[in-house]
Amino acid sequence: MQFLSNTHGCDGWGGEMAQRIRAFDWSNTDLGSIDSWSTSLTCAVQMLLASPVPMVMLWGRAGYMIYNDSYSVFAGGRHPSLLGMPVEQGWPEVADFNRHVMSTCLAGGTLSYRNKALTLLRNGQPEDLWLDLYYSPVAGDDQQPAGVLAIVVETTAHVLSERLRQEAEGAYRVADERLQLALNAGALLGSFVWDVLPDRLSGDERFARTLGLSMDDVEQGLPIATATEIIHPDDLVRVSRLIARTLEAGGSYNVEFRVRRPDASYLWVLASGRCELDAQGQPLRFPGVIIDIHVRKIAEESLLKLTHNLEQRVAAEVQARSAAEGQLRQSQKLEAIGGLTGGVAHDFNNLLQVIAGNLHLLARHERDNPQVQRRVGAALAAVERGAKLSSQLLAFARRQPLSPAVFNPRRIYEGLGELLQRALGETIQIDVQLPQDPWCIHVDRNQLENAVLNLAINARDAMKGEGVIRITGENITLSPEEGSRNGIAPGEYVRLSVSDTGAGMSPAVLRRVFEPFFTTKPDGHGTGLGLSMVFGFVKQSGGHVQVSSEPGQGTVVQMYFPHSLEPESEEAPAQVMLQEGGRETILVVEDNQGVRAAAVELLQQAGYTVLTAEDGDDAMLMLRTGLRPDLIFTDVVMPGRFKSTDLAEWAKVQQPPVAVLFTSGHTRDVLSSNHQLGADIHLLGKPYSPDALAQRVRSVLNARN
Repeated sequence: MQFLSNTHGCDGWGGEMAQRIRAFDWSNTDLGSIDSWSTSLTCAVQMLLASPVPMVMLWGRAGYMIYNDSYSVFAGGRHPSLLGMPVEQGWPEVADFNRHVMSTCLAGGTLSYRNKALTLLRNGQPEDLWLDLYYSPVAGDDQQPAGVLAIVVETTAHVLSERLRQEAEGAYRVADERLQLALNAGALLGSFVWDVLPDRLSGDERFARTLGLSMDDVEQGLPIATATEIIHPDDLVRVSRLIARTLEAGGSYNVEFRVRRPDASYLWVLASGRCELDAQGQPLRFPGVIIDIHVRKIAEESLLKLTHNLEQRVAAEVQARSAAEGQLRQSQKLEAIGGLTGGVAHDFNNLLQVIAGNLHLLARHERDNPQVQRRVGAALAAVERGAKLSSQLLAFARRQPLSPAVFNPRRIYEGLGELLQRALGETIQIDVQLPQDPWCIHVDRNQLENAVLNLAINARDAMKGEGVIRITGENITLSPEEGSRNGIAPGEYVRLSVSDTGAGMSPAVLRRVFEPFFTTKPDGHGTGLGLSMVFGFVKQSGGHVQVSSEPGQGTVVQMYFPHSLEPESEEAPAQVMLQEGGRETILVVEDNQGVRAAAVELLQQAGYTVLTAEDGDDAMLMLRTGLRPDLIFTDVVMPGRFKSTDLAEWAKVQQPPVAVLFTSGHTRDVLSSNHQLGADIHLLGKPYSPDALAQRVRSVLNARN
C-alpha cells in the first residue's frame, strides 16, 4: 500500500487516518507488520480512505478495525482507540450484533439494515442511534473471505424528523375529530340569519359575543358589512367572492377564515350555511352557524411547516448523497488511472535512463564522429521528450517529488509574468488581479508556475491566439455548506483562477477534462496531459481544482490552496557551479543492471572510485563488513529486506556521517509523505544526464563540510 510502504500497487492517500494507520504498530495484531499486508487488504484500505462515506474494515476472524476519516467523526470519543482493536472489544455494548455480522460475512454472506436502532457509548454516555448499515465480505489474496467492509450512515436526524411528522399528523387527526364532535355536539360560536334584500343580519348571544357586538344590535339586525369588518384582511376578498357566488347560485356555503377577537388576536372559524332563493331566483334568506376550528387550523399549519421543512431536508440529503457518490466515482476512476500511469512512468524512466546513459557514453566515445554525434543528439532529444511525458504522468498520479515552501502568490507571479507573456505572444493580453494582502500558501513554486503556464497556454489555444486571459487570486473562507457543495473541506483557502473567453466545453468534454491523454486539440498540438498535471499537482499539494465551462462562454479553472499560517520562506541563494569530478569513493546501489552499468561508467569517467551493489541487502552487507564510502548513490525502490531508507539511516549515524544521494523514476512515498521532500533529502530524478549526475554528486559531497 503506497500510503504505507513501497511494496504494493495501490495509490497513496493523505489525511489523519492514513497517518495514524502508518504510525500504528500492527505487529502486535494478527495482521502482522504493515509491510507484510496482503494486496487485497492494502487495496481495500486504500479504497475506504478515499471514500467520503464513513467506512470501517473488520479484518480477520477478530475483526481488527481499520477506518477512514469520516468514520472517526462518527466514532466520537472512541476515536482513535478503536484503530487496530477487535470490533467486539471496540464496541462491547453491541458485541453480539457484531459477532453475527462477522460470522455471516466471513461465510460469504452480506447484510444490510435500514434505520437500525442501536445504543452506543460514543462519548461515555448511552446514545440512541439509528443507522443504515451495509456489510460485505472482502476477499483475501486466496479469494476467500478475509474481512468485512462496513458502510455506516447515521440516519438519527431523519428518523427523529419522521417521528415528529407522524406526531403532527396525529395531532391533525385529533383536531379533525374534534371538529366533527363540535359539529355533532353543537359546540358552536353562534348561529345567524341574514335577510338578504333588506340587508339585515341577526343572531344569538354567542354570535354577538364572537363578533364583539352588543346583543341589542344583533337582535335588531345589522348590515352584513358590519359583520365582515372583523374578518382578517388577507381572508376578506376570498370570503366576499364566495358570498357573492352563493347569492347568485343559491345552495350551501362553507368557508374558513379568521376573525378579530376583542383582544386583537385572530380566531379561525368555519362559517357554514345555505342561501335560500325565491321563485325568481333572487336570494331571500341566508341562515348559518359559526364553528370554532382554531385548534385544527393551527395543527394543519404546523404540519404543513414541518412537512415543508422535512421535504427540504430530505431533498438536501438526497442531493448531498448524490453529489458525494458522483465525486467518489470520479475520484475512484482518476485514482485507478493514476495508479496505472504512475507505475508505467516508473518503469519508463528506468528504460529512459538506460538509453540516455548509453547514448551519453557513446557520444563521449565518438567525439570526432559528426554522424554519430548528430544521431545521438536526435536520440537524446527524444529521451528528453519522453522524460517530460513521464514527469507529466507522475504529476497526474501525484507521485512527483515536491519541494514545497511558504510563498506569497504575488511573489510567485512577479517571477512568472515575463515568462507568460513570451510564451503566449503579443496578441494575448494578461489581466492579473491579486489581493493587496494575499494569504501565503505552502506549494512547490516551480510546479505551481508550470500549472499556471499550462492553464494559460490552454486558454490561449481556446481563444485561437487572441483575447484576454485573466489570472485572479482571492482569499476565501469556505463554510461547511460551500465545502460540501464543492467537494472540499471547509476552511481558509487562496483561490487562484485562470479564465478565458474562448470556445468553452460541452458537459461531455468537461467530465473527461482531467483524464490523461484526453484532448480536443488536433493531432500534434497537445499531449492531453496539461490539465492532468494540474489536477495531480494541486491534489498532491493538499488543494482542490475545479473547472467550469459552457460552449461559447469560455472556461474558468480554479485552484484552491490551503491558507498557510507559517512565515514566508526566504529566497534560496543562487546555485554556484561546482567542480564536476572528484577522487572520492562512491557506492552505487541499483537493481537495474543497465542503469547501474551506465552510472558506474559515468562516475568513473569523472574520476571517482566506484563500488556496486545490486540491492539494499547486498549494500548493507558490504557496509557492515567495513566498507566506508564517501557517498552512497542509491535507487529508491528496490527488492530485498533492506530498503534505501535503511541505508540512509545507517549513513546518518556514522562518524562522520556518510553522504546519501537518492535516485528514482518514481519514489512511491518511500522518502516522505506525499512526495514532499525534506531539506535533508537529496534526490536525482531519472532520467538524468552526465552533467546533472556529476553536479549533484559533487554538491552532496561538498555539503558534508
